[in-house]
Amino acid sequence: MRRSMTTLLAAVTTAVLLAGCAGSAGLDGDLVDDWAAMPAPGPFTPAAGVCQTADFADVVTLAAYAPVDCAAPHRIETVHVGAFPAGRTTPPAGGSAELRGAFADCDARATGHVGDDWRAGRLRLAVALPSGAGWAAGSRWYRCDLAEVSTVEAAATVVTRSGSLRDALRGPSPLRLGCQRTRADGGAVRALLPVDCATRHDAEFVGVWRAPDRPYPTRAADWAPLYAGCRSVLGRYVGVPDDADLRFRSGVVVRPPGAGRWRVGDRGVRCYLWLDDRTVTGSLRGAGPAALPVRTE
Repeated sequence: MRRSMTTLLAAVTTAVLLAGCAGSAGLDGDLVDDWAAMPAPGPFTPAAGVCQTADFADVVTLAAYAPVDCAAPHRIETVHVGAFPAGRTTPPAGGSAELRGAFADCDARATGHVGDDWRAGRLRLAVALPSGAGWAAGSRWYRCDLAEVSTVEAAATVVTRSGSLRDALRGPSPLRLGCQRTRADGGAVRALLPVDCATRHDAEFVGVWRAPDRPYPTRAADWAPLYAGCRSVLGRYVGVPDDADLRFRSGVVVRPPGAGRWRVGDRGVRCYLWLDDRTVTGSLRGAGPAALPVRTE
């Protein structure tokens, strides 16, 4: 009896095992031949719409890439990632048409992202490229990075912030440039200090003039077109004629990008009106000729 029971259990166990190995419901019993092939490893490409706790960098490596949600504290925000032609074999040199094209794309993307020319705020734009090793591995991207800065004057630092810069300049904003108090020396403005327009001030941001593609100004004569361009911006901002008398209504302060940025295609010149003979309260936007009369002395 015991031997019969043992024989029966062995037969049942064998049947179960055989049933488990049989094909069923479309399975052929081969556990690996229906898996999709693993994709070949490709070059690293950063993501847009994320932020970084690191500062600006000219080149970005995979090892240093650590994106965070823009709601968390961060220093830069990637507003766009573009691509150079796949056929390029070497990184674009500084001042090359390819790099200027990348900056122009980033310039337009950043302006669309914040809702106004990004230069109208305390913001800085930079273009980052793959490292040499990344380029050799096939990376052909460029990254458009935007950040809040402490000032648009010299010695600016990047501000650690929380929250995206999307639509940051679409309306009133603490980032937007406005009224200023100058620090002058020998008839030249050395620094512009932001102040509330309700307080007395002698300068005001009036807009951005786009310089044509010409060499960076190094001589006194080279600066004349920048002053003329900013005077036109000033006239539209205040609502006064852009004529020969405009220079007798107000001084003008021009703040072009540095020579290095100019070389890669940044042609946005920040323009400020400057009342070197008086101070005012309130903005002069749209104030007209009565607020900015022609000076006779």
